[in-house]
Amino acid sequence: MKRGIHSERLCSPREWAAVLAILLLLAGTICAQSGNSDQSASSDKSNAENKSDQKPSGHSTTRLKIHVTSKDGKPVSNASVYVRYSEPGGLFHHDKLAEMSLKTNEDGAVKVPPVPQGKILIQVVAKGWHTYGKWYEINDEEESIEIVLEPPPHWY
Repeated sequence: MKRGIHSERLCSPREWAAVLAILLLLAGTICAQSGNSDQSASSDKSNAENKSDQKPSGHSTTRLKIHVTSKDGKPVSNASVYVRYSEPGGLFHHDKLAEMSLKTNEDGAVKVPPVPQGKILIQVVAKGWHTYGKWYEINDEEESIEIVLEPPPHWY
């Protein structure tokens, strides 16, 4: 039996995978562009004007100073301080969680390098003290946080 000009051709699984991958990439690009299209026309002008005022990353940062003491006001030295925050611009423009691990000095203080403003989790772990953890909403360029550690519960 002869076939006409329009013969059927089946694709191999590899070809289907390649086509599907290309379609997914195009769909992600189109969704990202359509999600920003409403704001892009009005914000292009303001972005161009504010570009010189902003930092290269385009996101506001804050400098934290954390001071860890006991109930009686004595500094807690060598405490582990963990700072967790969302870092913008991960894969497909999703925020990713970043973490810093720092130690307090003999005055119980720690200076945190600049981190993005917003929700920040601060955890403090020190030997002989109850573990501390709290979410903070930081919106200032500089912030000083006082943390008072509680003694551990007594076990009988």
